Amino acid sequence: MNIFLDIETIPAEEGNKKTAIDLVLEKQKKYKEPDTSESYMDQLYRDTAISGDFGRIFCIGYALEDGKVEIISGDEKKILKEWWEVSEQANCFIGHNIMDFDLRFIFKRSVINKIKPCAKHLNLSFARYRNFPIFDTMREWEKWSNSYITLDALAKALNLPTSKDGGIKGSQVYDFFLSGKYKEIYEYCKRDVELVRQLYNRMLFRDK
Repeated sequence: MNIFLDIETIPAEEGNKKTAIDLVLEKQKKYKEPDTSESYMDQLYRDTAISGDFGRIFCIGYALEDGKVEIISGDEKKILKEWWEVSEQANCFIGHNIMDFDLRFIFKRSVINKIKPCAKHLNLSFARYRNFPIFDTMREWEKWSNSYITLDALAKALNLPTSKDGGIKGSQVYDFFLSGKYKEIYEYCKRDVELVRQLYNRMLFRDK
């Protein structure tokens, strides 16, 4: 069974904020004097949202085969626990850039939160140049070259409705989170999952 997925992430918890930023600054000191302005510090903090080392999962959107797109939300531990229960039904994970982002993020956060993946996927293979058990639409489109294409760009190339037309983009998720606009984030995540499913069907010539 296929499972289509997408995650939305937010920056590190307040208690990890200083540690996360200090690690980046320490690395930068090897090459240059780091910028310590308030605006730059804020950007470094926001950037933690793209790394599972300190960033957090806000929600996971998924759909099994042709089923309804669902959202798992709440406390991160709860999200991970429910995710592994659901994904146990699946044999193949499908998403855009999930090999380098979504699935890696999920596995890192599972270790950090001490939420053990289901036995079926405990040792999920991230081996390159194949499309099972992970079908990455970005990698498959570029045929494993060094080129990258965004989900939005690929949707437009294939003349499919982009998921970015709903008033929110990935870079705005944290701002929406701060504003308490959770529903808008969930809907955005759902649109990404649905778009990934459409891309997959188009790429395998399954759409009508």
